[in-house]
Amino acid sequence: VRKVPTRDLIGSGRKQVTMDTVPLEQITHYACEDADVTLRLLEVLEPKINAAGLGDLLREVELPLSHVLEVMEGHGIRLDVDFLRTMSEEMRKRMAALEAECHLLAGVEFNLNSPKQLAHILFEKLNLPTRASRKTKTGYSTDQDVLEKLAPLDPLPKKILEYRQMQKLVGTYIDALPELVNPETGRLHTSYNQAVAATGRLSSTDPNLQNIPIRTEQGAEIRKAFIAAEGCKLLSADYSQIELRMMAHLSGDEGLIEAFEHGEDIHLSTASKIFGVPLGEVTREQRSASKAVNFGVLFGMSEFGLASRLGISRNKAREFIEGYFGAYPRAKRFIEELIEQARAEGYVQTMLGRRRPVPELNASNRNVRQAAERVTIATAVQGSAADLIKVAMIRLQREIEREKLPYKMLLQVHDELVFEVPEERVEEAAGWAKASMESAMTLRVPVVADTGWGDNWLEAH
Repeated sequence: VRKVPTRDLIGSGRKQVTMDTVPLEQITHYACEDADVTLRLLEVLEPKINAAGLGDLLREVELPLSHVLEVMEGHGIRLDVDFLRTMSEEMRKRMAALEAECHLLAGVEFNLNSPKQLAHILFEKLNLPTRASRKTKTGYSTDQDVLEKLAPLDPLPKKILEYRQMQKLVGTYIDALPELVNPETGRLHTSYNQAVAATGRLSSTDPNLQNIPIRTEQGAEIRKAFIAAEGCKLLSADYSQIELRMMAHLSGDEGLIEAFEHGEDIHLSTASKIFGVPLGEVTREQRSASKAVNFGVLFGMSEFGLASRLGISRNKAREFIEGYFGAYPRAKRFIEELIEQARAEGYVQTMLGRRRPVPELNASNRNVRQAAERVTIATAVQGSAADLIKVAMIRLQREIEREKLPYKMLLQVHDELVFEVPEERVEEAAGWAKASMESAMTLRVPVVADTGWGDNWLEAH
């Protein structure tokens, strides 16, 4: 079957037009071809899907979810454009001040956006050690990793990092988002992708609203621009430590299950076990190290990776990892068995049976093999968490439609759902979302969803 190429209808490159400008008699033939080819594909693919045991996943999760995503994309979310314009002006002033500081520290004016000029300043003028960098075709690298290593040695690298962070925020979010507001609705409408992330997670494009910063104070400020409609509040419902809970469920490790059943701070609990101290005596540094280990294990982090992350020796990192698996032996056994099973079967699967092929588990190259092992662990845990929130989303939207609730599900950011609800019903809506999310699937540990609300997305956290 040869379909009419899209370029025959709308052209390509600079001369490309939009589908709504194509004559009706041409577009209808093209649309009929879409339906015809889709039906033919169904006849070929459906038996294969059923044979792989994926029929229920398709019919009960992915197809119903496509309706939920369609509704969410249609709702969009309101954006405070004036707030972002003011923020842009303030950021540009701060960037100009930072640029002047950098010139002062360097003792000479230079282009902060030129890696070549920056490398000359850092490694020749300031004589910072080149061992912190690596040689590229154009000279020594001045990427983020290099600047972070140099930051303790001189104030300039830290200022450059600050400048780059602001530049990224302005270019990617603060100035870009207002341009994407739909003029008819006055809202941002993202597109959700169900079949892009190999783990089964959703992704978001045009714009990517799953990547709005939260980790830095300046980045988090951008979330203030996402606002509720008049008379409404934004409600955030966020699964608490869901990937760690999923590891406890999948592995059946008694120590992990017990910590979650007792409502303990899992990072404190892990630190207590690794360092052999009572819960009340765990230091901030010990908890921080244990947090890195907890999440590192989920993604198969090596001792080298953990050492780099925490700035410690590889021996110390090895001790931490061994301490973790000593405290949670069933988790270690689960990971080993998971990898061996995936190696034998050629794929890893999530809790609801989504499969991800990992042929690289049998690669002769050790680095390739280890990367595949990390993918295997991450897919089982992260993919199962994705299964959970998808089931919750379907359930929530069905309740909204069945009960005619005045709630709108607007965004999904991996473990978080954002709703727009009438101000006078926000507490009721929070209880409804929390109860539905926590009971979407039954795990061996309690599932907890934290809720918050406010006039904007940041306030809702």
